[in-house]
Amino acid sequence: MNTEVDAIDMPARGRMAGTDDRTFTLALRLAGVTSASRLRVLHERFGSSERAWNATPAELRAVLGNREKMLSGLIAARSSIDPELELEKLDRAGVKVITLDDPGYPALLAEISAPPPVLFVRGSMLETDVLAVAVVGTRAPSNYGKDMARSIAHDLARAGVTIVSGLAKGIDGIAHQAALEAGGRTLAVLGSGIHDVYPREHRQLAQRIGEQGAVISDNLPNAKPDRWNFPARNRIISGLARGVLVVEAPERSGALITVDFAADQGRDVFAVPGPATSVTSGGTNRIIRDGARLVRDATDILDDLLLFATTPMIEPVHQPALLLDEDERRLLGLLTSTPLHIDDIVDASGLPLPRVSAILLSLELQQHIVNTGAQHYCRR
Repeated sequence: MNTEVDAIDMPARGRMAGTDDRTFTLALRLAGVTSASRLRVLHERFGSSERAWNATPAELRAVLGNREKMLSGLIAARSSIDPELELEKLDRAGVKVITLDDPGYPALLAEISAPPPVLFVRGSMLETDVLAVAVVGTRAPSNYGKDMARSIAHDLARAGVTIVSGLAKGIDGIAHQAALEAGGRTLAVLGSGIHDVYPREHRQLAQRIGEQGAVISDNLPNAKPDRWNFPARNRIISGLARGVLVVEAPERSGALITVDFAADQGRDVFAVPGPATSVTSGGTNRIIRDGARLVRDATDILDDLLLFATTPMIEPVHQPALLLDEDERRLLGLLTSTPLHIDDIVDASGLPLPRVSAILLSLELQQHIVNTGAQHYCRR
């Protein structure tokens, strides 16, 4: 038994009344409880993160067992961490804290095994981000790879698809930039903390992404870009998307780690083929051989995921893109190939019936959806 831990039996810092449980989930995360399963156990055992934060050392030991290092760290941190103050500091820095229990937690990410319990977000996460495709690839693409990444990401974003990537050099950065130029949304997942954007040359790009999407990290805010963080980042990238597109990747590319996670999560995997002799396309050609879907342009992905472009893909890129508005994208994201009654659409969207009726008519006229009769609608 750790007598040092037992001796520390002081109340935890932080005022409770009127403070939501997210504050204490954040505090537990800052105190070193990083595992989603461990946070869940604490929450279930004590009924809330607040009660777990204020539990006695003996009560915590009964839950944490022989994890003396975690227990000692948690008890010591409670004397120095003010939960409300930590949340206020992040809020002042423009960083949102989203926990697994929050309604705003990304729906697709919540579906994966052991989703990250706390996300630090600069920007906005929208319900329409369920229409997302991850675009990943090598940090040193060929001109062909650059052109393909730029063209496909641009057309997907123009069609209302959110582009997810990892802000790395090469394909990642090109995909983010193309989405921004198309006037669409893009999410960047960091392998560092939200206050330490990596790589440094993409800090201005990250700022733009925060204004037109979101920059996301599950690492502590000041965490450095440790190499052990990047596999976890790749797992979040695939978790946020319906499918993962690999544009160009050699055999030992980190992008292929994202493919492995995508397969485990039941996501579709797409790949752009390259010359048989190309080293940078070695990985993409192999995963096509192993079953990934071959992609020539954005239409191949849109068809496979039953997504439809707002404007035809043949429209010249210099013409203004006619994007769906936020409410239209929200309703489109709710619909699948199974017809849904308008009342259920109203309940799920939170929008008033007249607004929903008008949007459904607009989406039907644009041939995004079909009225199957008796006020039932499905994706076309």
